[in-house]
Amino acid sequence: MILQFHQSVGEADKRFGLDTFADIKDGNLKLKRDDKAEIPEAVKKLQKVIDASMPTIRIEELLMEVDRETNFTRHFIPVQQHHSRPKNFYKTLISALISQATNLGVVAMSASVDDVTVDMLRHVLQFYVREETITAASAEIVNQHHQLPFSEVHGSGQVSSSDAQRFRIRADSLLAAYYPRYYGYYEKAIGIYTHVSDQYSVYSTKAISCNPREALYVLDGILENNTILKIREHTTDTHGYTEIIFALCYLLGYYFMPRIRDLKDQQLYRVERNVNYGVFTPLLNKTADLDIVEEQWDEMIHVATSLKERTAPAHVIVERLTNSFPSDRLAKAFTNLGRIIKTEYILRYITDKDLRRTVQLQLNKGEYRHNLPRWIFFANQGEFTTGDYLEIMNKASALSMVSNAILYWNTSRISNIVDELRKQGETVDDDLLAHISLLPYKHVLPNGTYFIEQEDTK
Repeated sequence: MILQFHQSVGEADKRFGLDTFADIKDGNLKLKRDDKAEIPEAVKKLQKVIDASMPTIRIEELLMEVDRETNFTRHFIPVQQHHSRPKNFYKTLISALISQATNLGVVAMSASVDDVTVDMLRHVLQFYVREETITAASAEIVNQHHQLPFSEVHGSGQVSSSDAQRFRIRADSLLAAYYPRYYGYYEKAIGIYTHVSDQYSVYSTKAISCNPREALYVLDGILENNTILKIREHTTDTHGYTEIIFALCYLLGYYFMPRIRDLKDQQLYRVERNVNYGVFTPLLNKTADLDIVEEQWDEMIHVATSLKERTAPAHVIVERLTNSFPSDRLAKAFTNLGRIIKTEYILRYITDKDLRRTVQLQLNKGEYRHNLPRWIFFANQGEFTTGDYLEIMNKASALSMVSNAILYWNTSRISNIVDELRKQGETVDDDLLAHISLLPYKHVLPNGTYFIEQEDTK
């Protein structure tokens, strides 16, 4: 570990000064400019052309088209020992998914669909639309989206980010909490924490409270990933980072690369007190405790193994380690290991332009995606009206599944649009396409009357 640290610092020392992002003056780190990724003008123009070329489609038509290509509805199997299907099952299933994803509920949905009653919707929701079936259907869409050639333009599926999106909640709930930043001091909200790949697909969804730090839930989504995506690198904003998360990601084999606010004020650590670390020597003004890391190493490996085997939810373990620091020696060991890994990362971040670009582009994808759930989750003013955790999760997971279906449909259509532009003589490089969002959404119509002149097809 000492050798690895020295090598990392040495490589950063060689790169330092090759770009204009950071400088060191009077022993302090100075950032010369913002680290946000700029969007080229050519990208903005191409995005407008693509958005304008997307054909308008109703949400139920989109879901049925995606189902014909992916067969995701095959995962909605009944609970054990229950085999009865209501009349117009396929139409009822699609209607039930839309009722959850749009927040309409079964009563309003039944009034918007012919030949589908409240009882039929409730029957399908009770026996077919469950957390495990929604997750399996969503994973099916993600897996088949990953196979689309055009998805590779945006990434390999090995990089992801996670972030929480807040929604107001009217009902009493254990998750509900005041969130003054967006909803003042009188309205409560909950968070929907999603993990998004570099191909824009959502591979994990969890309803959380707005009170705890988001870092508690970073590992849950990565470890519970049931898609074919092989996540290797993960980024978050400042709320998703702690030194313990740095340590756990390291032990689990993931490269953690958060965007940390106030980067210049971060405390950096060295592993040996009297070593000269070149230009970074004045920044590394504290020494991490490697002795306690060595002492607790076997226990730390045991914790990492438990996480891999999912013997306990990751957020529970992270919370216990966080709350027991600094009195607990195991938590102290994780923190000191995290300090080393964090220091290596920050030194690379301030000297590696490609790393900064990767982080910013991925976070931009996650942030842009927030617009789509707001568009789809329109009913009841986009507010949760239930306080029941299972109902909230059902709606949140259905929203992510529909988001993935829209992604699949968009990717296919955008690929066709790009092919047409190239046939017309336009030069559209893959480097340019890598900046194009696969999640335009205003062409998707989520409200109104559903299944106009549609027949049950399954």
